[in-house]
Amino acid sequence: MLPVPVTALPTIPRARSRTALVASADSSFRQRLSETLTGLRWQVREAESGAQAWSAAEDTAPEAIILDSWLPDLDLVEFVTDFRGRFPQTDLITASGSASKESPRGPFRQELLYALRRCQDTDTAAWNSAPGLDDGPTMLAPLKPGALGGVAHGGVSTSLPAPAHLSLPKTIPIRAETSSRSETGGSDRLPELVGNSPSMLEVSRRIRLVAPRLTPVLIEGPTGSGKELVAEALHRLSSRNRKPFVAINCAAIPEALLEAELFGHTRGAFTGAVQGRVGRIESADGGTLFLDEIGEMPLALQSKLLRFVESSELQRIGENETIKVDVRIIAATHRPLAEHTKTGSFRADLYYRLAVFLIRTPALIEHPQDLAVLVEHFLEKMGRESPVKRVDTAAMAKLAGHDWPGNVRELEHVLERAAILAGDESVIGAADIDFGLAVN
Repeated sequence: MLPVPVTALPTIPRARSRTALVASADSSFRQRLSETLTGLRWQVREAESGAQAWSAAEDTAPEAIILDSWLPDLDLVEFVTDFRGRFPQTDLITASGSASKESPRGPFRQELLYALRRCQDTDTAAWNSAPGLDDGPTMLAPLKPGALGGVAHGGVSTSLPAPAHLSLPKTIPIRAETSSRSETGGSDRLPELVGNSPSMLEVSRRIRLVAPRLTPVLIEGPTGSGKELVAEALHRLSSRNRKPFVAINCAAIPEALLEAELFGHTRGAFTGAVQGRVGRIESADGGTLFLDEIGEMPLALQSKLLRFVESSELQRIGENETIKVDVRIIAATHRPLAEHTKTGSFRADLYYRLAVFLIRTPALIEHPQDLAVLVEHFLEKMGRESPVKRVDTAAMAKLAGHDWPGNVRELEHVLERAAILAGDESVIGAADIDFGLAVN
């Protein structure tokens, strides 16, 4: 048999290379979206700033760019305008899943939206769109099952279900409106912080401003208002996000043990110390130390903490040598610490070391317009383990009439209890709302 000429062999077409550029200051968002797109056979470039995004686009001429609604080094609207002029064929999508009428609709738009929605479903809330980019919705609409023909994962075809909607009074909005750039300074809320009220947007704005720095932060706010969420967001958006985030509640540990818990101890340093132990401060080396309820710390221990804050050196109980530790300190309190410095119950010098930058988390009663979206968020969260329920109009009115002394944490507990009391019913009624047991 004669050999087949090379020219007669069938040609197997190579898959066209597809490159997507993900531009966001949020490293965890970039990572999640990149992993999803890579699974869909995209080549992904990442950028954490507008300058990096522009440089990467010049190098690769991507088919698509997914742009976060906030970048640290530029005005987003101006960037989008310039980007469209330089790269008119690139499919530009905001992190909300929307794109303006001027943006070309690429052949892989549905695939990109699927990846974006899948990524965002792992967050605690949806992202806002950037003001001024489009007239579309502020939240990404759910994809209909089968819109992509299913995406295979281990042989199983998956689709993303639409989120459950609440039945609420017309006077209480389900979706908070997107605030204007002049009101929010161009910053959208972070995924950890549910709510689009001005006070919540201001919290997000202040987090974004200070997160990249080493500046100590003091978070003040009533119990249950989300102070630890703020601390976690500060760590996530910082350059230390791959290092430990160590939290300690200064009010939850007896005074006699708190020093050893913070600074560590050697074997035999005190009765019961059968072995040495590394303290919380040392275990946070390279990362972030979150001191919750710092106002409850005894005065004697405040002096020792002050020495560490000033020198970055600590001494384990029972040791003579000092240890150099690199941590960023974030503290939180429900007390007005500035007032306590006047009475002498909190050291003024330590206060001024910790309160270099202040973030205040508002009580729920201060932003009632966020109640509906918080209710929806918690019901969807509970729906990950059991069928999603909704609240009827009467139940929502009852929730709206409560003063929420336990704030957002109390709301979550009330809804969890109501879902249990509703039994197999898919609707939570007013009779299921019980505030009496909401102890925080």
